[in-house]
Amino acid sequence: MSVLERSGRAGRAARRAAESGSGPVAGDAEPQRNPGARNWFGLLGEVLTVGILVTLASVPLVTLPAALAAGVRHMRRFLRAEESTFALAWNDFKAAFVGGIGVAVATAALVLVLLLDIDLANSGALPGGSLIAVVGWVGLAALGVAVFTAAGLWTPQLRWRGALRAVPAAVRSDLPGALYLVATGVFATVVTWQLVPLIVPALGCVVLAVVAIPQRPRRRMADEQR
Repeated sequence: MSVLERSGRAGRAARRAAESGSGPVAGDAEPQRNPGARNWFGLLGEVLTVGILVTLASVPLVTLPAALAAGVRHMRRFLRAEESTFALAWNDFKAAFVGGIGVAVATAALVLVLLLDIDLANSGALPGGSLIAVVGWVGLAALGVAVFTAAGLWTPQLRWRGALRAVPAAVRSDLPGALYLVATGVFATVVTWQLVPLIVPALGCVVLAVVAIPQRPRRRMADEQR
């Protein structure tokens, strides 16, 4: 093999390593923001894997917030091409478990109240039922955004109390992102209602959306301008 061939192969290997995040970038080139997302098939497989993990961990229902938080952190590590083992995800789930139960119970109670209001409004038993129904649906959407955002903000250091306190500021700073989260929740609900097993990829998509929406290009450009 000639020196030029070896040099060419070494150069191509260096470029692949730089693009994937596994190696240094050359010169003034910018490193990839999410190198783990370059392989679309790998990303699809990871979305399905995370969906399975979140679904299994959410079977008791009260563990859903903890499962989402652990799934988000796992997906974030994967996209950054960092170590993303199941052991790390399990540690995150255990750390988020206790506080997550309180979040799940409070969320379930609010969901039941809002669904009851919507049902009563649709029954015609309440005056101004249509307005009450709208308020109920808006409340459900806001609750979903709050849970998704808190799961995205949660860390073992911040914990659930800090994550929940940071939700209003996060939503105010990115109102379009909150609408995207609403659309994500509606999508997950509709596909699961149509076919229950689709909850697995739906939850995987929710986790990916929670990670990706704050990092979308429009948000990054706005942050740089500020």
